[in-house]
Amino acid sequence: MKRKCLLILGDGMADEPIEALGKMSPLEYASTPNMDTIARNGRMGLLETVPPGFEPGSDVANLSVLGYDPALYYTGRGPLEAASMGVDLAEDDIAYRCNLVTIRDGVMEDFSAGHISSEEGMELFSSLQEALTDVSLYPGISYRNLLVLHHGKGSSSTPPHDIVGQPIRSYLPKGADADILCHCMEVSAEVFADHPVNLKRIEKGQFPATSIWPWSGGQTPKIPSFEEQYGRSGGMISAVDLLFGIARIAGMEVIKVPGATGYLDTNYEGKIRYALDALKWLDFVYVHVEAPDEAGHLGSLEEKVRAIERLDEVLGIALAEFDGIIAVLPDHPTPLRIKTHTSDPVPFAVLGKGHDDCGSYSEREAEKGSYGLIRGPELLPLLFTE
Repeated sequence: MKRKCLLILGDGMADEPIEALGKMSPLEYASTPNMDTIARNGRMGLLETVPPGFEPGSDVANLSVLGYDPALYYTGRGPLEAASMGVDLAEDDIAYRCNLVTIRDGVMEDFSAGHISSEEGMELFSSLQEALTDVSLYPGISYRNLLVLHHGKGSSSTPPHDIVGQPIRSYLPKGADADILCHCMEVSAEVFADHPVNLKRIEKGQFPATSIWPWSGGQTPKIPSFEEQYGRSGGMISAVDLLFGIARIAGMEVIKVPGATGYLDTNYEGKIRYALDALKWLDFVYVHVEAPDEAGHLGSLEEKVRAIERLDEVLGIALAEFDGIIAVLPDHPTPLRIKTHTSDPVPFAVLGKGHDDCGSYSEREAEKGSYGLIRGPELLPLLFTE
C-alpha cells in the first residue's frame, strides 16, 4: 500500500551564519520545535536543487524538487506562469515574466513596485495594452505579470530582484528580442508616468510602478505528467503563479487557499488544513510558502525569522493529524546579506523513512544527515520508495 506524502517547502528559508545572531543562520536562531521534531525523529540531508550552469531561480529549483530535471525540461519562467494563468501559447510564442518595478534615475529601486496590488496592476496593464498592440499583456498577482511576444526569438534578461540598488543599464534585455522588449519598457514608462494609479500611490507615500521589466522568457515545456512519472496523484498549494503553472503542466491538482497571498501575511494555517483535506483523495501534496523568500529579498531579518516561525507553528497541525511521510525543505537559499537567491544545497528533513543522529533542523545539522548530498530530482523517488 502506498503511503501518502506531504511536502512543505518554505521558499528561500535557507541562509548563512549571521554575525548579529551569534553566527547562527535564521533557521538556527528561529524557534522551530516542529521542524526540529521532524529532523530529530527522521532523517536529514542536503539537496542540490540548482544544477551547475543554471540561475538559482524558484522556477529551476521547484522543477528540480518535483523531480523534473531542469537540464531536460526547463525553458524559462514565463511559460510556466502562462500555464498557470490559462494562457495558451502558440509554437512561436515566447512568454516573459513581466514585473511591475520602480526605477528612479536609472537605478532599480524596488523589484515589486512596493508589492503593488493586483487591482492596481490590472489598471496599469489595461492602459499599457492600449499602447502596445504587437504584444499581449496579462495581469497576474501583485507585481507578477506576463508579456507574450508573438513570433519571438528569445532574449536573456536579469531578474529584477537580483539588481535592487544597482543601475539598470547593463542588465537590460539582450538577444534577438531585446529591441522590442526595450521598446515595451520605454512605452510603459511613458504610460505609467502620470497614471492615476501611480499618482494615488505617490500621494500615499508608496512606490509607484514606473516601468515593466520582462525577464526569463521561453516556450511551453513538454514534460511527463506527475502521474506518469510516479504512478501517484499529486496536488499543489501555493499563492504564486509559477508554482500553479508547474502543477498544471504536470497535470497536478491546483488547490487554491483563501487568504494565501504569496507574501508575509499569507494564510499559513489554511494551507496546512487544505493540504490535509486534499490528502484524503490525493497521494501527494506540495505546500509552497513564499513568505521567507520575500523577507530575504527585503533583507529583513525580523520578517524572515517570523516567517520561519509561523510556518513551523502550523507544521504542528500536520504532525498531530497526519500519519504519512512528511518532508520539509527550502527550494534555494535567499541570504539576507545579498537579498537574492544562491545555488547552495538546501537542508531537507524527512519523517517516516527511518532516522539518523541529527538533533535539529538547520543547514549545519543537515551536513551530518544520513542522506548526504543528493540531486533535486532524486528527492521524490526517495520519498516514494516503499
